[in-house]
Amino acid sequence: MRRGIVPVAGCDEAGRGPLAGPVVAAAVILDRRRFRGLLRRELDDSKALTREAREACFAALLSCAKIGVVSIGVGAASAREIDRINILRASLLAMRRAVAALGLMPDIALVDGNVAPPLSCPVKTVVKGDALSFSIAAASVVAKVTRDRIMRALAGRYPGYGWETNVGYSTAEHFDGIGRLGVTLHHRRSFEPVRLALAGPVVDLLSLLEAEPLAAAD
Repeated sequence: MRRGIVPVAGCDEAGRGPLAGPVVAAAVILDRRRFRGLLRRELDDSKALTREAREACFAALLSCAKIGVVSIGVGAASAREIDRINILRASLLAMRRAVAALGLMPDIALVDGNVAPPLSCPVKTVVKGDALSFSIAAASVVAKVTRDRIMRALAGRYPGYGWETNVGYSTAEHFDGIGRLGVTLHHRRSFEPVRLALAGPVVDLLSLLEAEPLAAAD
């Protein structure tokens, strides 16, 4: 980062709600004054962007990282870790790993939400921070695109669950796949629909989807 710029890291995660896959976090340090073009115009909370816009912003952030305008760290916690310590703690663990992966310690981390991860630097939580902070928005894009790519890669190894489109979230196709094919090692066994599927037959998973639908956006 440029001399004289205080290193502030924005942190966000993606994948707290899905039934399968890791939770992924990103930490991003940037100098907005050096941004031009697409990032200046388009970068926003990942949930507010189309898939195409997220991918374009992600590519632009990686290009900026190559020339030192941006520092990016990514961390994750596996489905097994989620089951062992719960999804909230796993999300905070992924954020800690993302900050560690930056390669430099920020003076402060701005974290989306209202729970602070255990970091070695001061932390400020920002509710709806991905819509308020440029660096948190950048982290949300990196985390979301990275996680989606992981799930689409896993879809090739575990066909039938629809991960190439639902990226592990609760959809009719995903529930149907669990019913027909069973539970994989990437499913979160502590999440109710998966736990019920493991408990035995005659579980109407589709009724769970109708009762408590989960949006496939993170």
